Amino acid sequence: MGNWMNALGQIEALEDADFDADLVAAMEAQAARARARGLRFSTPTFKEFDSQEIKGCGKNAFPAFSITGGACALECDHCRAKILEPMIPATRPEELDRKVRDLVLLQGLQGFLLSGGSNRRNEIRYERFYPVIEGLKRDFPQMRIALHTALTDEAGARRMEAAGVDTAMMDVIGAAETIRAVYHLDRPVEDFEATLAALSATRMEVCPHIVIGLHYGQLLGEARALEIVARYPTQALVLVVVMPFYATPGRFATVPAADVGRVFLAARDRLPDRDLLLGCARPAGMHKRLTDAYAVMAGLDGIAFPAEGAVGVAERIGRPWDQAHACCSITLGEGARLRAGCAA
Repeated sequence: MGNWMNALGQIEALEDADFDADLVAAMEAQAARARARGLRFSTPTFKEFDSQEIKGCGKNAFPAFSITGGACALECDHCRAKILEPMIPATRPEELDRKVRDLVLLQGLQGFLLSGGSNRRNEIRYERFYPVIEGLKRDFPQMRIALHTALTDEAGARRMEAAGVDTAMMDVIGAAETIRAVYHLDRPVEDFEATLAALSATRMEVCPHIVIGLHYGQLLGEARALEIVARYPTQALVLVVVMPFYATPGRFATVPAADVGRVFLAARDRLPDRDLLLGCARPAGMHKRLTDAYAVMAGLDGIAFPAEGAVGVAERIGRPWDQAHACCSITLGEGARLRAGCAA
């Protein structure tokens, strides 16, 4: 395939990108590993998407709902509840049930993400909504439901499983300082590991998330978080990058894209048998183009809303790829069904 730095220079969307040559060389040294893994570009419909390389979906096939609307008691420094704003509010169980059923009939909904704001203990109170999930799974058994769990215990994890949740997602934080300062939360790292252990003891697909640069744009705790994830039989790990755009101005630095790339490579080394996915959240612009190119070269298995140039990188380094209109955390044997069900 030739030298990867030369190949990157031939991609129009990346012609002004400043790649770290040593990092690219380290990734190229693992080229066979990357090429052996398929690559999925995810374009879930809770966000409009269109690029020169691939197209988004014209139907609301996989939306996101928030059971608290835009409200969150924690108001973490990195997010300030803004991640909830684009989600469809469904603050009452009957409202969620009606909206999901309407979207099934009108737009071919095939699954959804359920989320919400946390209380001050980083818990989300889904209890009232479980009967709705049970009814939806009974009436639409092929529907895929993903849930942001926040922190929970064994009983909570079993209740999610019993309701019919397919995929459970939670953040793993590896530094106590970050939990206190950024999350405004008085709970230890061990509580995050206990949640992961409880979820992993169920039949749900478990997809923990690690936020790279969560400590105000510094790398702190990511290595410990990777070690925690490695101890449990999760289906995948989702990596995202902190976005200063959401934070109070001046509080967060932007993590250098090359540092993000090094975390990708470390994660691939540490979790060789696990799906590694680049989730929705990461800085925009050229930073995103660099980040996504590093993700392709590091051998990650999926990228949500890929930047311009990502497809070009995959093709030039010899990685096969496909596209799914679902949340990247849904590990899809039914990816073809989700693609076929979306007519732009």
